[in-house]
Amino acid sequence: MTLTLADVTLTYPDGDGRLTALDRISLDVPAGTLTAVVGPSGSGKSSLLAVAATLVTPDEGRVVVAGTETAGLGRAQQAELRRERIGIVFQQPNLLPSLTAAEQLQVMTHLSGGSVRGARGRALELLDAVGLADQAGRRPHQLSGGQRQRINIARALMNDPAVLLVDEPTSALDHERGAAVLDLLVALTRSRSTATVLVTHDRTHLDRADRTVRMDDGRLTVPEPV
Repeated sequence: MTLTLADVTLTYPDGDGRLTALDRISLDVPAGTLTAVVGPSGSGKSSLLAVAATLVTPDEGRVVVAGTETAGLGRAQQAELRRERIGIVFQQPNLLPSLTAAEQLQVMTHLSGGSVRGARGRALELLDAVGLADQAGRRPHQLSGGQRQRINIARALMNDPAVLLVDEPTSALDHERGAAVLDLLVALTRSRSTATVLVTHDRTHLDRADRTVRMDDGRLTVPEPV
């Protein structure tokens, strides 16, 4: 399964006119690969993620998530698609302070309306995958920034998504921890066959990506040498 954006245009109201955030963007991300998106602030990277996540509906163009055409889907159908097929890793982990690492993941099953039976086992499996099996009972304040970001990633994988969208996961981490998080994302992309899109300002780890593209003024340039 892949993520496909084809001739996507997105505009926002801007005074008496419209501001073009995405200008006929086309991008195909195969399963099991990681595409990095770089570019200056305001270039359209966040808008690209929002459209891919079905959080924003484009003016024109096609968005296909794991074989599902998103055009014409109602809000409830979009929400269901996000729950079942899309994992989102936000820049800040935003973990719930009262929950343990395992519970941060388990709550995702509860929120999606899935069966809680086996949720803890699934949570522990994912914590092990991100190297935190021994931290399952700890709360956010007991964890480092890198560990919290790993839990953030594991949480996004809780419902076994086909598409993983990652927004600036290393922005609050030092070089060593940032490299470890990127290595983890690549490994999980391969092992779980997700179509992963990584938005980042950090160009020091781009050699880990299968492909790097650049956003400028709402336009996409591909490929860009790493």
